[in-house]
Amino acid sequence: MYYPLLVVVPSFISLAIAGQIQQFKNKPSISSAWFTGWHAADIKPAFAVADVSWDKYTHLIYSFAETTSNVQTLDLSGSEPTILPVFVKTAHQNGVKAMISVGGWTGSRFFSTDIATAANRTAFVKTIIDFVQKYNLDGVNIDWEYPNNQGIGCNTINKQDSSHLLSFLKALRKDPVGATLVVSAAVVGPFIGSNGDPMSDVSAFAEVLDHVQVMNYDVNGPWSAAVGPNAPLNDTCAPDNFQSGSAVDFVSAWSQAGFPTSKIVLGVASYGHSFVVAEKDAFTDSKKTQLALYAPFNASVAPAGDAWDDAAGVDECGNFQSQGGVINFWGLIAQGYLNPDGTPKASVPYMYDTCTQTPFVYNTTTKVMISYDDARSFAAKGAWIKSAGLAGFAIWEAGGDPNDILLDSIRTAAGF
Repeated sequence: MYYPLLVVVPSFISLAIAGQIQQFKNKPSISSAWFTGWHAADIKPAFAVADVSWDKYTHLIYSFAETTSNVQTLDLSGSEPTILPVFVKTAHQNGVKAMISVGGWTGSRFFSTDIATAANRTAFVKTIIDFVQKYNLDGVNIDWEYPNNQGIGCNTINKQDSSHLLSFLKALRKDPVGATLVVSAAVVGPFIGSNGDPMSDVSAFAEVLDHVQVMNYDVNGPWSAAVGPNAPLNDTCAPDNFQSGSAVDFVSAWSQAGFPTSKIVLGVASYGHSFVVAEKDAFTDSKKTQLALYAPFNASVAPAGDAWDDAAGVDECGNFQSQGGVINFWGLIAQGYLNPDGTPKASVPYMYDTCTQTPFVYNTTTKVMISYDDARSFAAKGAWIKSAGLAGFAIWEAGGDPNDILLDSIRTAAGF
């Protein structure tokens, strides 16, 4: 699971500007998703390696190998290490690139120190290469949340994180094995420079990365001021105070900073966020026929999501975290919001926001409103991926959409 970037790209960049990047237009070629080891076993419902529709993917990314205080060690213990070899073998049998994601929300704590010096970078390159060779992997996804910008709250951090990351990637590429790997990075806006602002030139990263996955989700959530879209395609048409960022914003920022759009993969979400909203705030009319956009919610109450939702407890930094409220696409079906085909049930208040191209549903009994993505919103994102000339898409996560309703929609719209 990913969480919001603390410094986001302003959302003043319009679709018209995004259209300028079509000069780099190419046919999408990357159909990918993250696969979470901890959801593949010892949990119900499980999403196992055998449940993946392998013929619909080009790359699958196993998550996560976490950084540690020892530069020579990556920690896979939270992600079912025994499943990774099965994952890799099955991927190769199906002609799919098998990658490992290093980092993640809880696993980025030691990135900064692991690559802070030349000696550490050399050691960390060896750590990565040893891991790749041990498991016969095809690539590495660097998911640092975030260079020179605090994520979970107890990450090591350095003003030179982004320049150190570039030096590390160059060293990785100089390694004979590293030179052959698919190397990507999960990002939001351009990396934060030493001055605390997004870098205006990231072109050097394009020379060492095969692509970046722009994580266009968790733009709004329980941390927000109102119920907003989890993964807006574009929000320049939204009220100014609710423009928190979107796919158009993030991709345009990378393009304007010198990263080719043909190397940008759009990260899309197979889950949504839950909010407790009073019925008087949930609708715009007295007949309760129209859901309200950007409704206020009760932040003191944390609704439960589905069976995969994080329970309340103490996080890796020692801080208390309330119930997550995350609900996957399958959870929306299981809990009765949606029909088995992913369409909203007739009895469920539903709204599709044509501005951000995202849907919302509401439960009048529990007073829970959910912002999520459906087949229509995935089709809109797929069509935009194709028209903007992006490299493709990456779904967080494959198991959130076990019947391929979202996957089939975005693949068709993107031209796969």
